[in-house]
This record gives sequence, structure tokens and C-alpha cells, in this order.
Amino acid sequence: MMNLNQSATWQELCSNSSLHDLPFKIESNQQGQLLMTPVKVYHSLFKGKITGLLYAHIEDGEVLVECAVRTQQGTKVADVAWASSQRLELIQDEAECSVAPEICIEVMSSANTEAEMLGKRTLYCDNGAQEFWICDQQGRFRFFSPDKELARSLLLPDFPATIR
Repeated sequence: MMNLNQSATWQELCSNSSLHDLPFKIESNQQGQLLMTPVKVYHSLFKGKITGLLYAHIEDGEVLVECAVRTQQGTKVADVAWASSQRLELIQDEAECSVAPEICIEVMSSANTEAEMLGKRTLYCDNGAQEFWICDQQGRFRFFSPDKELARSLLLPDFPATIR
């Protein structure tokens, strides 16, 4: 069994049986240390609703829930993501995405800060994401391209600005 006090690769974390049933979202930082964020029921509910809405608005590709993405600051896990069929061919067999899906979405929890979310935007976009979305605790979305905030998604312009 791996000593959790030492740094680890994402593959080692995924393979560690003692981490399988934790009720937390797990990410890693640049040193390979675990970062765990507890989530509330609304968080899971919103991820499910976002998944359904994405499938209703996409014509190609797949929706990914809890999608691990390799970044310059460790492995970050997008709550929900969308990858085109072409991008999916590159990443579907990886433990963590070497290239981010085209859309990476984070649902805010009470433990998150706006600065943290905007930092994830940079990390995902630096690794290939074309858009980053934030869903707040009231179900309202903010849409971002790599360089600015958008009024709505450019990739899915009919996606609603609020979920209920």
C-alpha cells in the first residue's frame, strides 16, 4: 500500500484501494499531494443536470463526469466536461487527460473561491480546453474562453445560463 504522506502520480492515486470510497473530490497539486474537497448533495444534483443538458445540446462527442486532467499544477478534476469525438480518441484510454476536453465545467462548493476557479480556468485552457464554465451554488453559469468572460458559450450557444 502506498504511504499517503509521500507524493504520488495520478495513476498511483487511482490504483490505491484505500481511496476508492472516499466521499470527496480528489485532486493533486504540483507536489503530488492529495487535495480533497467534500461536496454537498446539490453539487451532485447539478452535475447530473449539467450532464443531461449537455447531451441535449451536443451533436458530437461525449460528456465526462469527474474528468481528471493533467495540468502544470498537478491533476485537476473537472466536475463535468465535454469532449468531441476527435478529442475523445486521444484521451479515452488515459488515467488523466493529457489534453483537456474542449469544455471543462466546475460546480462551485462552499470550499471554493473565485480565485481558485479562475486559476483552474487557466490550467484547463493552457492544456487545450476551449471553454471553461463555472456553475454557482444557485445554478447560474459563467462562461469563459481562454482569454475572457463570455456572455454565453460559443461552442454551445443555446445552453441555458441557469439550471433549476
